[in-house]
Amino acid sequence: MSGGYDINLFANPPDCNFLCSVCHGVLKRPVRLSCSHIFCKKCILHWLTRQNTCPCCRKEVKRRKMVHVNKLRKTIGHLHVKCKNAVAGCLVTCPLAYRKEHQDSCPFELTDCPNEGCTAQVLRGVLAEHCQYCQQGGQHCCPSGRGATLAASEHAQHNCYHELCDAWGQCHERNRTLLLSLLGHVRRVHRTTNFIRRQLAQLGNFLEDDALLLSAHTQEAEVTPESEVWEAQGQRVL
Repeated sequence: MSGGYDINLFANPPDCNFLCSVCHGVLKRPVRLSCSHIFCKKCILHWLTRQNTCPCCRKEVKRRKMVHVNKLRKTIGHLHVKCKNAVAGCLVTCPLAYRKEHQDSCPFELTDCPNEGCTAQVLRGVLAEHCQYCQQGGQHCCPSGRGATLAASEHAQHNCYHELCDAWGQCHERNRTLLLSLLGHVRRVHRTTNFIRRQLAQLGNFLEDDALLLSAHTQEAEVTPESEVWEAQGQRVL
């Protein structure tokens, strides 16, 4: 198998210095031999299983002296490539290093239907529409446009009018229960308010009676000393 990238993958023909002499593809994970020739790592390792010489100059190869050419690898990574789904209609080109990232979101990528039992493969761009009408399962929108979501098995039994009536009845019953509970709280608050009002009225009466008693005692204390003075004067006259 070829260890390099297919030349047809690139948006523009790559420089001949970027080609592997073994697979004639664009260098992938390039390594340099001690003789300075560069090959795809996979290609040269496969070559060395058959013979221990450089494919170009036939000099002896020592594996421990092979060096990864990272700078060249980065340069090739910046070359623009076509999407692998170009035949399906994708016109995007991107640096080789970001090809996988684009592929993971490409709308022209074939994707398996997530519904259990469905073996269809559809383009990612129309997957949502496929799942909506897939007969193998999943949630579908009600065809009458009422907003309900249904499983495929529920279509035959689904009746929007009956379900709306049931939902309205349940909502009405919940509202009635809440209203009765609220009225009960209002009655309890009303009883408590009346009780507090009666207690305040009684407290006012008690305070009023205490004020009258205090006033009477005060007047009595003011009158008593004067009468004693008159009695003392009468006794001296006699």
